[in-house]
Amino acid sequence: MAPSREAPPCDQILDVEAMRAAEAALIAGGISADELMQRAGRGVADYVWRMAAGRPVTVLAGVGNNGGDGYVIAEAIRVLYAPIGGSVAVVASGAPQTETARRAAALYHGDVLDRHAERSGAVMVDALFGSGLTRPLSPEDAALLARLAARHPHRIAVDVPSGVVSDTGVVLNPQVPQYDLTVALGAWKYAHMLMPAVAHMGALRLVGIGVAPVAHAGQVLRRPRAIRPPAADAHKYTRGCLTVIAGAMPGAAVLAARAAQGAGAGYVRVASERPIGAPADIVNGAMLLAEDERNTALLVGPGMGKDSAGEARLNAAFDASILRNMPMVLDADALVLLKPRHVVGRPGMMTQRPGALIATPHEGELATMEGVFGLKGKTVDGANKIARALALAEKTGAVIVAKGPDTIIASPQGQWLAAPRGTAWLSTAGTGDVLAGVIASRLACGMPAFAAAAQGVWLHAEAARQAGVAFSASKLAETIPSALALCMAPA
Repeated sequence: MAPSREAPPCDQILDVEAMRAAEAALIAGGISADELMQRAGRGVADYVWRMAAGRPVTVLAGVGNNGGDGYVIAEAIRVLYAPIGGSVAVVASGAPQTETARRAAALYHGDVLDRHAERSGAVMVDALFGSGLTRPLSPEDAALLARLAARHPHRIAVDVPSGVVSDTGVVLNPQVPQYDLTVALGAWKYAHMLMPAVAHMGALRLVGIGVAPVAHAGQVLRRPRAIRPPAADAHKYTRGCLTVIAGAMPGAAVLAARAAQGAGAGYVRVASERPIGAPADIVNGAMLLAEDERNTALLVGPGMGKDSAGEARLNAAFDASILRNMPMVLDADALVLLKPRHVVGRPGMMTQRPGALIATPHEGELATMEGVFGLKGKTVDGANKIARALALAEKTGAVIVAKGPDTIIASPQGQWLAAPRGTAWLSTAGTGDVLAGVIASRLACGMPAFAAAAQGVWLHAEAARQAGVAFSASKLAETIPSALALCMAPA
């Protein structure tokens, strides 16, 4: 029988300091460090067992507690392999240097090889270093890891791959292997959500060890639950009325509007100074439509233009937003034109409806906004994307969706979510316009800004998964309704 994971996992994301404090609290509550190591190691062994299926396993054990986890894993596999004659061995980088690791090593009754052994097998388990690493691997350790990785077609990392900084997602060694699976211990770490580290990790799994919820911790974005269908007496305006403001490249606004239709809004229209040939079911009218009292949200930025005309559109959108007390999503060109006076210098803008803005910057736009709002050098240099998104949210009063292969959603109040890594096929033109349209649609439907952003990011990623490979942005927009269907509550 495979070892069982001892405690149910949860979706909180902790930095190294918070994780150490959580473990210390467990120990203070009467659970020994040895028991925590056994829980973690047996939980990882469960996954190793599934992948190895009786084939040779090599555990690379370091000298610290991560190496102790490795000895627990190896002993669990050895017991499972005893009836079937499978091979497991520990390659030790050195003698264990912590009391807990030494006790774990003493409980292992299999082969221990030194760092020079030419061991080969089917699965390598990387228990060399854990989440506390902040310096590059030594040349000797890096060579050892690379040699064993090359001799094993399948690789599993314990907690985080060796050579990765847990709190930033930075990869310290250029030769860090590609892993098939990374098994987090106790809680998710920042690196499990951040590039470039997560690109090395393969599939992600979590082993619970009993860690209690930590105040103000981030959470992994999960599928929205119980999105309500329209009421029996609904009509197009009660379902949410969204205006998308078009500009120099109206196709982007139309694409966002098409995505918004699929995400639940009942009435979607594109406001522009001239007819743009929008589909028949998307209303196209003058910019004055933005001031219509029936509007429940605005989307500004996709294809709007970065010239003086674009700036005039942005100013008009803010004026309409204040006049009608409407929430607003800012994307693309609007983010480049955004100035502090828009969000903190206009009378009543933030005091009347705090949190009613959502901004959706990609990496370049995020850096531009940091410069405009005086955050360069304070959060950018050496900071991870989570800290950057939180700082910008606090500074602007907007919910920030820092999008990309690693997407972080941050509120001005310090709440944050990290989206699991999605398909790389999203790296095509127009998919950002689709995301903006979906988020704006959920906002128009009455969701609070943070919830609208979270729902939109999840729906966007799920639609991409369903769209398959090499899809276009228009295909992605067409798939939004089937993603929404997965989240619906019973009527």
